[in-house]
Amino acid sequence: MTTPPTAPLRVTLVNGSFEQPAVTNYEILPDASQTQAPKYVPGWRTTASDHMIELWHSGFNGVPAAEGAQFAELNANEVATLYQDLPTTPGSTLYWRLYHRGRLGQDTMALDIGAPGSPVEQRRFTDGNTAWGYYTGTYTVPEGQHTTRFAFRSVSAAGGNRGIGNFLDGIFFGTAPHLVLTKTAAPVGPLEVGDVITYRITAKNEGGGAAESLVLSDDIPEGTTYVPGSLRIVDGPNTGPKTDAQGDDQAYFDEETNRVVFHLGNGASAGQGGSLPNTETVPAGTTVEYRVVIDRSAGGSQISNAATVTYENRLGDTPEPLTATSNEQVTEVLPAADLNVTKSADATTVAVGQTVTYRITVRNTGPNQATGVVVSDELPYGLTFLSADSASGTYDPATGEWAVGDVPDGATATLVLRAKATEAGPLTNSATVTGNETEPDTSDNTDSVTICVEPAPSCCTPCATRE
Repeated sequence: MTTPPTAPLRVTLVNGSFEQPAVTNYEILPDASQTQAPKYVPGWRTTASDHMIELWHSGFNGVPAAEGAQFAELNANEVATLYQDLPTTPGSTLYWRLYHRGRLGQDTMALDIGAPGSPVEQRRFTDGNTAWGYYTGTYTVPEGQHTTRFAFRSVSAAGGNRGIGNFLDGIFFGTAPHLVLTKTAAPVGPLEVGDVITYRITAKNEGGGAAESLVLSDDIPEGTTYVPGSLRIVDGPNTGPKTDAQGDDQAYFDEETNRVVFHLGNGASAGQGGSLPNTETVPAGTTVEYRVVIDRSAGGSQISNAATVTYENRLGDTPEPLTATSNEQVTEVLPAADLNVTKSADATTVAVGQTVTYRITVRNTGPNQATGVVVSDELPYGLTFLSADSASGTYDPATGEWAVGDVPDGATATLVLRAKATEAGPLTNSATVTGNETEPDTSDNTDSVTICVEPAPSCCTPCATRE
């Protein structure tokens, strides 16, 4: 399987199946050089002196079209050559295919391809009037040839009438399919842990032939989790939401490989990809989307991702498997630090006048270093500050804030806080931790402890008589 090189200049015929303009039964109409005519055949020109081309509708005189609803007769009023001149890239490979049929019996025509002044015969075709003959081939554009003529020349026709013979239909001449993938992410970032990213991937066929058996896949990027039920075809065939289960519709989420898969294009099903015409036919291509949520492990990093598409070029005798890869979409994720605080008291029952010793511990469980960490621990009424000891930062008794500073991933910091009990009764004291980084889990950012302060014991009976 190969990734196609940079696409050559796209080559496609105009009106290759002679579907324009629509005719009833048959009509002889001016060729594409006669644009002043109210009705003419777009794309095709003829060497006939009267510049006329004959079109038939399928079924007229019992002759069905090989493709679509109309076809052409090479000989209109006289023996002639039907052609189109197309811009081409030297060295590129062009594919051709066509249907040919006799009208009254065995008719013969030649396929000429080359520079407009000197096209070279590639092949002759002889077919009877009972069935369409189908033919394919390739042509390599010579060095220096930037315009190529693709022409059908009448050689002979049964019956001897110069205005009869050589039916043509379903003609293709052009470059292979060439898919271009573009991937976007919204919002663009920087984002935070827990945010949701919506990825959109657009596939456009900038080649000539249709891209067949089109399958787009995208690995869920590391550091994210797929959001169930978010698969959707936004534009192109089979638009609408898709289920996650494989086999239900044109998309699915593969839990085993952690990948989303879309079958795209006309005729796509739950089991296979479809066909995507080039952007002259489908300018917007086809677009899909899905969503992921940013995991905690992605904090302070970048999420990178690119999508891949596989498809086939079926213009030749055997299908050619091809691949294309989108641009890499990079999303910056802001640092995150999951802080938690625990608070305890050395004794939960003390008397008025005794010292209460609190221990406050801050832990950073990551994934990144925490900066600007502050613990708010204001002493309640009934306690008087005595001292605070910590190897990390300082405690301000006026504000009740412990400025811890930076706490690395996996590290802890501890404060020992002492206060004197001055009022009897239950006293509840809380500590709350904050930092500069995204906090993935706030449920453990506050902890409290309650102590019971009893009245001070009497040392003697105040009114006792002294001896």
